[in-house]
Amino acid sequence: MQRVDGRAPDQLRKVTVERGWSSHAEGSALISFGETRVLCTASFTNGVPRWKVGKGEGWVTAEYSMLPRATHDRSDREAVKGKIGGRTHEISRLIGRALRSVVDFKALGENTIVIDCDVLQADGGTRTAAITGAYIALVDAIEWGKTQKFISEKKQPLSDSIAAISVGIIDQVPMLDLAYTEDVRAETDMNVVVTGSGKFVEVQGTAEAAPFDRAELNALLDLALKGTAELTALQRQILESPRP
Repeated sequence: MQRVDGRAPDQLRKVTVERGWSSHAEGSALISFGETRVLCTASFTNGVPRWKVGKGEGWVTAEYSMLPRATHDRSDREAVKGKIGGRTHEISRLIGRALRSVVDFKALGENTIVIDCDVLQADGGTRTAAITGAYIALVDAIEWGKTQKFISEKKQPLSDSIAAISVGIIDQVPMLDLAYTEDVRAETDMNVVVTGSGKFVEVQGTAEAAPFDRAELNALLDLALKGTAELTALQRQILESPRP
C-alpha cells in the first residue's frame, strides 16, 4: 500500500535529533519525527520533593505541552485558560512513567530531574517523539550531575534506554509511525513504549473502528519492536558522539 509520504508500511519517518539544543538546560534534544518536532529539556536540581526527603532516592518527572500554533489552527495556551487539559495531563504522566521505568532512584541519589517536552510542530506521534527525545536529554542531565559531584561516578542511575513509536491499522494494513493524516483515519491506533532490551513498558491501543484480533495485535507489536529498535540504535549513536 502506498502511504501519503511514499514510505513502506514498516518504515519510520525521517528521524533527526539535535542534541544539546538548549544552552541553558542540563540536558536537551530537539527531535523530529518527519514534520513533528518536539523540544525536550532536562533540568537538574540537587534535592527532592518533600515526600522524598531522607529516603536516599531521587525523582524524575515530566511535563508536556503544545505551542499554540503547533497545529494547523491556533489553540489557546492552557495557562491562559487557567486549566490544564486532560490530554496534557495524560501525556505528561506517560512520559514520566516511561522514563522512570529505566531509572534506579537509589543510584540517582537525592536529586530531581524534570523533563519538559514542548511540541513546536505536530504531525502525529508527538508523545512518542517526546519520550524518545526525553531519554537523550535525561542521559545528559545525569552526566551533568556526575560532573558536578551530585551523583557518584561509580553509580549508574539508568538500567536501560527507552523509546516509543506509534503503530496502527489503515485499510486493514498494519503500519509503523503514523503521520497525522494516517492517524485520523486509522482503524486501530496504538502507542508503544519499549526499553532498549526490547521489553514493553506501555501499550496504549484503541480500536477506532472495527475491533482488532490477536493476529493484528501481534503484527502491530512486531512493527513497534522493529521501530523502537531502530530508534534505540539512533539514540546510542547520538549519545556515543561527543556532546555539543
